[in-house]
Amino acid sequence: IIKMVCDKCEKKLGKVITPDVWKAGARNTTEGGGRKINENKLLTSKKNRFSPTTTQFKECRICRTKVHQVGSHYCQACAYKKGICAMCGTKVLDIRSYCQSSA
Repeated sequence: IIKMVCDKCEKKLGKVITPDVWKAGARNTTEGGGRKINENKLLTSKKNRFSPTTTQFKECRICRTKVHQVGSHYCQACAYKKGICAMCGTKVLDIRSYCQSSA
């Protein structure tokens, strides 16, 4: 799946709560002021957790469908057709030579 997001907005995308493979600068190490040992990740990350009942989804600015990616203004289909970032709308792809259907 191609996510139509620019490099600047890629930092805003959510992260999955899984342990990283150990390397310098990993998110799940304890020496850099990260998580405590034996801390439950699911209980401490309530502010970052997705809640389908409370989240109000925005509409796509082009086709008016609901966008299920938090912080995005455009759906993935419209972003790919226009060659823009789904979150901020900046140009990502040059689509002049693309042969795309209107559907």
